[in-house]
Amino acid sequence: MASEVLMPKQGNTVEACIILEWKVKEGDSVNVGDIICEAETDKSTIEVESTAEGTVLKLWYGEGDEVPVMYPIMSVGEQGEKVSKPDQLVAEKVEIKEEEQVVAKEAVSAPVVTATSAQGASPRAKNLANERGVALTNVAPSGPKGRIIERDVLKASEGKAPLSPLAKEALAAGTLQAPQWGSGIGGRILANDLLSATTESDFQEEFTTTAVRGIRKITANRMHQSLSSTAQFTINAYADAAALQRLRARFKASDEKLGLNKITINDILLYAVTKTIEQFPFMNAHFLGEEIKTYKEIHLGCAVDTPKGLLVPVVKFANRRSLKGISAEFKRLASESIEGKAKPQDLEGGTFTVTNLGALGVDTFTPVINTPEVAILGVGGISLRAVEDEEGDFVFIPHIALSLTIDHQAVDGAPAGRFLKALMDNIANVDLLLAL
Repeated sequence: MASEVLMPKQGNTVEACIILEWKVKEGDSVNVGDIICEAETDKSTIEVESTAEGTVLKLWYGEGDEVPVMYPIMSVGEQGEKVSKPDQLVAEKVEIKEEEQVVAKEAVSAPVVTATSAQGASPRAKNLANERGVALTNVAPSGPKGRIIERDVLKASEGKAPLSPLAKEALAAGTLQAPQWGSGIGGRILANDLLSATTESDFQEEFTTTAVRGIRKITANRMHQSLSSTAQFTINAYADAAALQRLRARFKASDEKLGLNKITINDILLYAVTKTIEQFPFMNAHFLGEEIKTYKEIHLGCAVDTPKGLLVPVVKFANRRSLKGISAEFKRLASESIEGKAKPQDLEGGTFTVTNLGALGVDTFTPVINTPEVAILGVGGISLRAVEDEEGDFVFIPHIALSLTIDHQAVDGAPAGRFLKALMDNIANVDLLLAL
């Protein structure tokens, strides 16, 4: 009896996968554990293994199809064995077919009336159109059998300025059209005001259509859910970044044996955020409607721009790691996310998120909370800002832009402001922060 190979479940949040490439074809022999296809989740690319042994009797989905997890994707059995579509697949196809029939029926029954569907125009309508400089393609017909009549042209010409005799003569050739108003006295349309008769309908609109699925679909749903289920409030500030830049320069110039050369400003910021959250544990929480769950361990989500879309890998137990440890772990997660090799568990369980757009020249912005977290920090670029020194003179000091979005259902503005102020102080004194 034939066996069904299912699209495997990938974590608790993945609902469907897209088949990227089949590694087998119908008639091939497979063993348990053989790789049969590559599939894309909303977070990474996975290899799907066969759970059955025998001959591939049927591939139920093609490359590019989106398949719900735990749905049959392949039937395996004895060579020549007959198989029928699995129940889940049959139900799905029937539902889609019925929906298509309803849409088609509605489309057929809906009348479409446009100006260009007119079945000609009456002689009086044509003469009036020429006289007033009205293009018949822009006139909605109301006469018998969709014919344009005089009153249709009158309606279309309402508000138009009069034409000069020479303009009327030029319009009679049919290659020009009149604008709403001309350059003559009182807006009179002169011959040199006439425009090319080319209209929008003469051009072929060009566009591309991209299916919203995979990572893009998941991100869209999460962002919509975040904004519709939370009371988001953003505050912006600038932190003195002089010490931050000095420390980064020292790391870059340090002995390679120390392994500090690749520590970036973003890594140092992640460390500063972690230490600041330890001072304000209420920021390390999930808002669950009827309760707020505050976490002792800090699992820091770090937004990463990948070829497949935005991913947020999580540096687990960031509060137990050194600056060097946070840097190494984030680089590992970011690299695997970009390559499509991140595991589902690497993208789950965050308690606070940081997203950095500074490298793109962005200053302040409004980051969207990764629910059910209660806050997210947006990091912008570094720029010079004028600061008054002790002698009353103004000096220019580098500052880094910070944008903190909170869920006002769980965190009030004043406590959030104190958190942001403490973060600014920690960044300004980041060299001292390393001693904690």
